[in-house]
Amino acid sequence: MSNNQNRKPGQPRRGPQDRGGKRPPLPSYKRGPFTWLIVGILIFTAMMMLQQWHKIDEIRWDEFVEHVENRHVESVIIKSTEIIGKFNERGISSLGAEGEVSFVVYYNPEVHREWLGSGVLKENGVEEESAPPRTWILNLISMMLPIVILVGIFYFLFARNLRSGAGGMLMSFGRSKHRLQGKDRVKVTFKDVAGVEEAKEEVAEIIEFLKNPKKFQRLGGRIPRGVLLVGPPGCGKTLLAKAIAGQADVPFFSISGSDFVEMFVGVGASRVRDLFRQAKENSPCIIFLDEVDAIGRKRGAGFAGGGHDEREQTLNAILVEMDGFDTNDQVIVIAATNRADILDHALVRPGRFDRQIFVPFPDLKGRVDILNVHAKKVKLGPDANMERLARGTPMFSGADLAAIINEAALAATMANKDFVEMADLEEARDKVRWGRAKKSRVIDQKEKEITAYHEAGHTLVQSLLEDADPLHKVSIIPRGPMGGATFALPEKDRTIFTKRYCMALLQVCFGGRIAEEMFCDDISSGAQSDISQATKIARQMILTWGMSSELGPISYGPDSAIKDQMFVMPGEKEYSERTAETIDSEVKKITDEAYKKSKELIKANKDKLGKIAKALLKYETLDADDVELILEGGELDKPTVGDLLAAEQAKSEQSEDEAKKRSSN
Repeated sequence: MSNNQNRKPGQPRRGPQDRGGKRPPLPSYKRGPFTWLIVGILIFTAMMMLQQWHKIDEIRWDEFVEHVENRHVESVIIKSTEIIGKFNERGISSLGAEGEVSFVVYYNPEVHREWLGSGVLKENGVEEESAPPRTWILNLISMMLPIVILVGIFYFLFARNLRSGAGGMLMSFGRSKHRLQGKDRVKVTFKDVAGVEEAKEEVAEIIEFLKNPKKFQRLGGRIPRGVLLVGPPGCGKTLLAKAIAGQADVPFFSISGSDFVEMFVGVGASRVRDLFRQAKENSPCIIFLDEVDAIGRKRGAGFAGGGHDEREQTLNAILVEMDGFDTNDQVIVIAATNRADILDHALVRPGRFDRQIFVPFPDLKGRVDILNVHAKKVKLGPDANMERLARGTPMFSGADLAAIINEAALAATMANKDFVEMADLEEARDKVRWGRAKKSRVIDQKEKEITAYHEAGHTLVQSLLEDADPLHKVSIIPRGPMGGATFALPEKDRTIFTKRYCMALLQVCFGGRIAEEMFCDDISSGAQSDISQATKIARQMILTWGMSSELGPISYGPDSAIKDQMFVMPGEKEYSERTAETIDSEVKKITDEAYKKSKELIKANKDKLGKIAKALLKYETLDADDVELILEGGELDKPTVGDLLAAEQAKSEQSEDEAKKRSSN
């Protein structure tokens, strides 16, 4: 099962029912208010620029007289205290300008009236024009027009939308951004969900309630208002919620927790109210809140406090809507999160999220079922074994398993195969978990030898210890950050870890470092991840699992109750410094014991380790059968990587020669 599915686009939301029983769709706004505001500003700016296109220059009286005497003026309009005129072509050329150029000159009537009436203008070819009549109405319109335009823009953008529902002032800001999938759009059912049989059984009664609510009301039972799906990422929480809606044949409202939060205060709460209002109008239905921890975190925790918290107001709105006065609404809220430990207690209490359903990593049978579901979409070869592939994928999520099938299909397509083989599936598994193999990477011969002996040490210890998982394969081909890797194939899923199994894991971790020390007379940084993993296992054994004879069955790990308290300093512990020293001493004691046992095992089988390392240098990858043959004293007889590359090159050259012959004929 995988929740890595592409969601289908939601249908338009529908408003209240009209008299005909149909729900008219809400008006859709293709552009936001800020877009229209910018358009209005651009138009206003363009109008101002057009008004300034024919620029009117202000000149002095003496300059005006000089232009008149030089016959630069074509016409003038004489007003009470100003003269507006236009230059002729001669005047424009003298100014070095282009196009029509106008001017204005302010004068004193008492001083210059005599000059204007002396006929100088007419003598110099200046035509006197009469000013057009301008009434007070035109003056009022010219002053009020810009204000009316701005008021109209704001009215159509904001004021008109105050009556359009939630958050109308900013148009659709206060409306929920959910995606609605109607009965005819939800195609996912329980047939498409595998690996979570227990979770499907838990939600069966919710489906029955949505189909037949009167059946539960007969005895006075109340169906859970909310269901919280908890589990690691990629395990199919979203897919399970879709399957519930598809199985119940009801509308499905889907929204992410981050969609509620915006930069405007109060928008999140408004969207919550709008979402639940529309859900009640379409009841019975399902509301799915994905990643609810984005808005459902504990209130008041941490160091950030004070002020108005938009996220808290959104959470308060959800709390009210989920446990309001009307408890007969046939609306089921399903939420998904992988951080249930940080959710507010008021959100997960009975009456809101009454039920928590854990969606874990699939077990062996679940992985087989999930692989079979996704394998139906591809062509598999006769050697493809889903059970063997499932055994080699412990702690893989449904999304990882879906990616394995897809990557294998892509690899088989690029290799021009007719179907997907088991080798493609195993390569895809390694690629999904550890990265792509770097076959073209040039490696120094000395580094290659160190890597070979390092992986041979892991392989030998993994093969000889009874408490360790069976060996699957070993490779010195770089993959991701690793120079090589040894892969185990667990026979079963482990729900508990015994002390013997943990000690075997520690011995396998130290096998690589010990082999380097014995055969290369040096140690390298290649054991970094091994040492880190061994340290984590040893500390887990001491702090959490009580596997220390000195400290006894006491948990020294971080207490979850302490995490819930406010203002807890990071790194704070509940034990003394003396106990901390004892913990360090016990961790070193366990790791030293595992290191010693692993070294003794490798010394006793030193010749076998050398043979495994030489085989790795020759073939680069060995499977469990190859290693078993070497440990039994046999010799490997199979083509090397170089032989395979040479054969592939010869095959391609032969096909090119045949193509040339056909073209020549």
